[in-house]
Amino acid sequence: MAGLQSGAPTPQSLTVHNQSRVLEIAFSDGASFRIPFELMRVYSPSAEVQGHGPGQEVLQTGKREVDLAALDPVGNYAVQPRFSDGHDTGIFSWDYLYFLGAQQDKLWADYTARLEAAGVERDAPMPEKGGHACGSH
Repeated sequence: MAGLQSGAPTPQSLTVHNQSRVLEIAFSDGASFRIPFELMRVYSPSAEVQGHGPGQEVLQTGKREVDLAALDPVGNYAVQPRFSDGHDTGIFSWDYLYFLGAQQDKLWADYTARLEAAGVERDAPMPEKGGHACGSH
């Protein structure tokens, strides 16, 4: 997992708003974002969501009501959320959180388009996991 890019904005404050299900983060360049937990969950940088290469992404559904059970620091460059659905393998660098915040309108549109293309509803439950060929899961 890449850390911060040289000269990239760093977080000045980080607030978890459980009731509204958003992570509020303010950066050193003055940018401030309210990132919904659902967006974080469906775009988790984990292999479980992103796969191990292009085309292996796993479309996430049923995450509208996901909560943040914990938010653990990872060094000085990231946090690792633990979501209420048990997902806890994504490490969110400051760069990635900035990306999610800055691009959330586009990311929501892309997510909606992927749901439509797959013919599934946003709130549909995730299919049961099958076996994995990869020994790391």
